[in-house]
Amino acid sequence: MDLGIKGKRALVCASSKGLGLGCAEALAAAGVDLVMNARGAETLDAEADRLRGTYGVNVQTVAADVATQDGQAAVIDAAGAADILVNNAGGPPPGMWQDWDRDDFIAALDANMLAPIALIKGLVPAMMDRGWGRVVNITSQSVRAPIGVLGLSNSARTGLTGYVAGTSRQVAGSGVTINNLLPGIHATDRADSLDGAVVKSQGITLEEARAQRAATIPAGRYGTAAEFGAACAFLCSTHAGFIVGQSILLDGGATNITM
Repeated sequence: MDLGIKGKRALVCASSKGLGLGCAEALAAAGVDLVMNARGAETLDAEADRLRGTYGVNVQTVAADVATQDGQAAVIDAAGAADILVNNAGGPPPGMWQDWDRDDFIAALDANMLAPIALIKGLVPAMMDRGWGRVVNITSQSVRAPIGVLGLSNSARTGLTGYVAGTSRQVAGSGVTINNLLPGIHATDRADSLDGAVVKSQGITLEEARAQRAATIPAGRYGTAAEFGAACAFLCSTHAGFIVGQSILLDGGATNITM
């Protein structure tokens, strides 16, 4: 399917690896020029070179932490007249409710709620002026069904979801859509971190932890960054203009809900 976005410009945050890279690659395959962001320059630049060589698109990199005001300013400046924004940031560490204090919650809010809001405010007005734009926020399945050990993520990402629910409906009439993708477990570093915590708490091997988690997923496996990226690229396409303010699960059926 031709996504109709060849020649568009996209800012993809946290895109040196994992789901962010999957989104960047799917957009590059559709002919979209990229501004790729991550905190570490080495891996970011290497992946940018690979995408340039593979897809022949223009790729600019910005090594910055989007959880900070300086990092947000840097990526907004580099993005320029971006048509597409993919918000993404690493999730807070797992733990129990007794483990977290105010500073932990502030850090989670800065990375997973306030940073996406800042980038939306920085880039969406120009999209509205041009009459077209797409924003996709990568959040978590925990927005729909809370995961106890991910209380920091539950809190911050649900706050972002509430913000998007209202804001998306205010900007849709200007041709700009804002939606959320809610990943379950995918084969990324984040999954390795979560599985590593299970290894420590249960005294089992990493392979056993992965098999145990996969058994809770109706699809029987972890997702891939490539299939996640394909879903993101569709939401960024010209075919998705009537999808507004939605939170779409990509979890292999793991979240046991009806609606």
